[in-house]
Amino acid sequence: MPEIKLPEVELNIYTPKDPVEAPIVENRICTKESSPNFVRHVTFDISGTDLEGHVRVGQSIGILPPGKNEKGRDYKLRLYSVASPTKGEGGKSHLISTTVKRTIEEFDNNELYLGVCSNYLADLQPGDKVKMTGPSGRRFLLPENATDFNYVFFATGTGIAPYRGMIKELLDNGFENEIVLIFGCAYRTDLLYADYFESLNEEYDNFHYLPHISREDRRPDGTKKYVQTCLWDEAELLDPLMEQENTLMYICGLKGMESGIYRSLAKKGLTQYLDVREPASGKMPDEWDDRDLKRYVKSSARTFVEVY
Repeated sequence: MPEIKLPEVELNIYTPKDPVEAPIVENRICTKESSPNFVRHVTFDISGTDLEGHVRVGQSIGILPPGKNEKGRDYKLRLYSVASPTKGEGGKSHLISTTVKRTIEEFDNNELYLGVCSNYLADLQPGDKVKMTGPSGRRFLLPENATDFNYVFFATGTGIAPYRGMIKELLDNGFENEIVLIFGCAYRTDLLYADYFESLNEEYDNFHYLPHISREDRRPDGTKKYVQTCLWDEAELLDPLMEQENTLMYICGLKGMESGIYRSLAKKGLTQYLDVREPASGKMPDEWDDRDLKRYVKSSARTFVEVY
């Protein structure tokens, strides 16, 4: 197993008490088709700020939405994963991007909840400025010795954001090992950056794009396709790759997605990606309850997790 050498990164160059202003230069829909969910790719111009050249893919930036909550306090900072490679969006160091889902939820009492920061960002036009902080995050990164490894990336929803930048960074640098991107969503209209990843899948033999659409596609036994079922559905590709000593696994997206992945890994005997402690280690994976998964089933050094 090659040593995993994570890069040294700068943190919190700008804080909520001392943010920097950055203008929007692009704000576009990044779903494949017309979707009931509104997800946008947003690019910021950080030229002339200390962020330029100091934000790595895998880190996050913070956005401070204007206004105050019902208690009269300023709205809280929201973190968004960087979706551009370290060298910047389109290779331009002064441009960084993120992926924003407009949050609109209806509660049982017919009240409508609109996510403050997501809707604020989704409404902005090129030229509008935001208050930005960051960068944050020191672990969910590509290693300095990135070419020594294979990568299996699991994503749901906007958790695909960092992988867009990571995969572009790897392939632009002539990466020759294997990359697998497993993306889960409910409907095919919710596929994000699909045209881009489909084109990479056609162009590169070592890149594999595996979308799993839970409410449309069914497995041979009639069960739904989820990100964790990919470990079984694509076993011919994934088994030999996951068994290699130089394969790393990344998980990014909605909190709770890791539990199904961890159970599947354990069932397949791929425990090198897990740190399972007593009492969970004395149980079958299907017997792990919420307490086990929260306290006793952790990621190993080969697994990187960013869930929200």
